[in-house]
Amino acid sequence: MTKPVLYYTPRSPPCRAVLLTAAALGVDLDLRPMNLKEGDHLTPEFLKLNPLHTIPVLDDNGVVITDSHVICSYLADKYAVDETLYPKDKLERMKVDARLFFDCGHLFPRARIMIEPVIYFGCDTIAEEKVVYMQKAYDGLEKCLASSKYLCGDDLTIADLCCVASVSTAMLFAPIDEEKFANVKAWVERLSELPYYKKNNQEGADILFKFVQEKMEENKKAKSA
Repeated sequence: MTKPVLYYTPRSPPCRAVLLTAAALGVDLDLRPMNLKEGDHLTPEFLKLNPLHTIPVLDDNGVVITDSHVICSYLADKYAVDETLYPKDKLERMKVDARLFFDCGHLFPRARIMIEPVIYFGCDTIAEEKVVYMQKAYDGLEKCLASSKYLCGDDLTIADLCCVASVSTAMLFAPIDEEKFANVKAWVERLSELPYYKKNNQEGADILFKFVQEKMEENKKAKSA
């Protein structure tokens, strides 16, 4: 058996969710960086792994998984020494799944619509309505955190790790109003204290933020040329 292979880029929030989960589980991954600008995700070899040509992709000795949320649940099911990260109990697991779906249906898509037009379509600003739309998603988290330390209770789960990868990215462009979303702010700070957080999430978020800022400047110059 060899280490699970992860095809990823540190700038990507979904990829960072997998990195956080693997770190929480103590799983050592064989990291394979992908250069999307150079088309690494469109090679015949990669398309055999994932015809949807998205990352992250996990190849665990022939078991290939192509969605970050599914990867995180797979890793927790296979490698966790207890059930706290992804409970076996059906009702408790449904709570975690609901938060995962909130991430893939609301948090990450709203972060994407702020950032991708800058990266791919020459935009030199992030429209205010996109910032407000992102900030509205914080309200759901605020209510989830009203009576517990984490999104599904008092134990850290993969829902926290997936959601914080999106939120820690989004908040760089759509700041969290501490008066409105004090619970969300405290939750992010709580997760940032995890010993594996900086390496597996914050560093990548900072890389993305710098890249987007530089891209906006580049797009402004191109428009004025």
